Amino acid sequence: MSAFKSDFLNVMSERGFIHQMSDEKGLDDLLSKEVVTGYIGFDPTAASLHAGSLIQIMMLHWLQQTGHRPIALMGGGTGMIGDPSFKDEARKLLTVDKIDSNIAGIKKVFSNYIKFGDGATDAIMVNNADWLRDLNYIEFLRDVGRFFSVNKMLSFDSVKLRMDREHSLSFLEFNYMILQAYDFVELNKRFGLRMQMGGSDQWGNIVNGIDLGHRMDTPQLFALTSPLLTTASGAKMGKSLNGALWLNAEMLSPYDFWQYWRNTEDADVSRFLKLYTTLPMDEINRLSALQGSEINDVKKILATEITAMLHGREAAEKAAETARKTFEEGEVSHDLPKIKVSSDELKAGVGLLTLLVKAGFAKSNGEARRHVQGGGIRVNDVLVEDEKRSITENDVNADGVIKLSFGKKKHVLVTPS
Repeated sequence: MSAFKSDFLNVMSERGFIHQMSDEKGLDDLLSKEVVTGYIGFDPTAASLHAGSLIQIMMLHWLQQTGHRPIALMGGGTGMIGDPSFKDEARKLLTVDKIDSNIAGIKKVFSNYIKFGDGATDAIMVNNADWLRDLNYIEFLRDVGRFFSVNKMLSFDSVKLRMDREHSLSFLEFNYMILQAYDFVELNKRFGLRMQMGGSDQWGNIVNGIDLGHRMDTPQLFALTSPLLTTASGAKMGKSLNGALWLNAEMLSPYDFWQYWRNTEDADVSRFLKLYTTLPMDEINRLSALQGSEINDVKKILATEITAMLHGREAAEKAAETARKTFEEGEVSHDLPKIKVSSDELKAGVGLLTLLVKAGFAKSNGEARRHVQGGGIRVNDVLVEDEKRSITENDVNADGVIKLSFGKKKHVLVTPS
């Protein structure tokens, strides 16, 4: 028997998306009776979102798939401050031009998950710069700021944590939660929006918006948050060995994205199938029951399904085939990630440590040296033990490339140019 009347909350529940709701019955009733508009905000702190945002993007996907209207809110206004929630220090302030450039990069991802248009359930992309950047400060303080209690704001965990650690919280950052609350009310006015979703770290900010709505006479507003995810070993979602797991292909190749999910820990496979793929639950339950060597095949399915949603089915299957050729047949697949090195440099010789950093296998020569000393580096599948080794044109193999490997799963082709 379904736990909820509405399809959306049933999907959220069975797939593990729900952490908290502000009014479970009220939200369920609303979702079961009418098309509900819900939103999630994304601050443009970089030119791409990373995999840590995928759970929120999937919530927007399922909102639309179950007959409702999603809004992806770009934080062109709030991004000028940066969300201080659970951060130990202020975010670096970005220029308006940089924020707008980042938004242009972030927008590319969403059409792979939600359909935009003019229909009743078609998604909308909105930028809060449209109403925040031109606010009159005195009028804003009088009309909105008067509804906020500093005592209450100081009690929120996102603020309290910073204060307890005796880390400075600027007045600029303190305003962020007021602006996010105002977004909620403004979106209700403009689009009839009733629900805000986000990660559990956003709970205080979202509840602030509900309270502001009460005071500014909006209809009842609702909150739904998802759990903040870590891997089974405690690592942050969205982070890989070489940094952020970017969603834009020009910042991280589909192959590297696929490989990240292929290396999922066994304990995370079932959970990730539910959260990050659209496979039916019956199929997910069947796959989750597989054990032993079969779980490696499930991980390939997981990686291919997640990559297909983001980069398209063709790119996902190409990545899977590249991995198969590399790891199962030992071939040098030319679809592996590549870095270019000039022929002149190769003639003179390029330091191995320098190449390891350029390939993204290390962040510094010191880290690269430790990889070599630990027996993790191979050139053309031959173990390298000399950290002072130079890579030259003599290392170019019969395929016209140099295969550089870190461990068993990370490979880059060095191509002369």
